[in-house]
Amino acid sequence: MNKEILSYFFETMNEEVSPEALGIIYDDTVVFRDPFTEVRGIRAVHMVFQHMYETLDDPRFVIKEYVGDQDRAYVRWDFVFHFKGDTKENRFEGVSRIQMNAEGKIISHVDFWDAAEHIYEKIPLLGSVLRFVKRKIARN
Repeated sequence: MNKEILSYFFETMNEEVSPEALGIIYDDTVVFRDPFTEVRGIRAVHMVFQHMYETLDDPRFVIKEYVGDQDRAYVRWDFVFHFKGDTKENRFEGVSRIQMNAEGKIISHVDFWDAAEHIYEKIPLLGSVLRFVKRKIARN
């Protein structure tokens, strides 16, 4: 799989995406992992994306960088979204490690991003505690 196909797929993906559409880039046996989830199979990956569309407004990916060869790639991206009912745009950066099979379909997709900074710190009481801990660690 090349940069153009992957970038186009993720940058144009929307809530209408079907498991069959995911089959364009994902193998049926794909393993997907992020800070919250680890699932196996294309239907399970579809459910992860559907949950994203159900819980956030206007979620989308912006591909910033792609480094790869025939069987693996590292993709740096921005995730842009609104929390439900909120007009403030949120954005954070992440990296995906993607491994492909001989047919060029993704068999492993692992997302790396800081859940504490980008999600947990936005929760009022928990966020205050996490920011305090980060400041204390940074001083030492």
